[in-house]
Amino acid sequence: MPKIAIVVSEFNALITDKLLAGALEEAQNQEIKTPKVYKVPGAVELPYAAKQLAKTKKYDAIVLLGCVIRGQTDHYDYVCMQVSQGTQEVMMTYDLPVIFGVLTTHNKDQALARVGGEKGHKGKYALKAALDMIKLKKDIGA
Repeated sequence: MPKIAIVVSEFNALITDKLLAGALEEAQNQEIKTPKVYKVPGAVELPYAAKQLAKTKKYDAIVLLGCVIRGQTDHYDYVCMQVSQGTQEVMMTYDLPVIFGVLTTHNKDQALARVGGEKGHKGKYALKAALDMIKLKKDIGA
């Protein structure tokens, strides 16, 4: 049975709570043990939490869930860059699937469309991606 940790940002909770609910629903649909959930204040903290979890070697994959919505300043660009690069760094350093389930949208409506709306459910997709990557790693024999 795969062991998955989920780290979810509390910022933009209207969206991130739905991402988490979808990921947990997908875990149940796939009949895997309910993933351990950790919460962090914002998206920038996601890679740090992933690194701490990766160091424990307890998990087969880590799913990061968050939502960054563009505002009127450059803050959006810096946050998105830090989170995506940090996620990639943890994945490559620890040879562990770390799934980037962070929505990066221009507005709240686009985010809502991706948590059960017309664009599907990215929380469910992130959990599926974790399972797919665990299987790939196993199939390769890595």
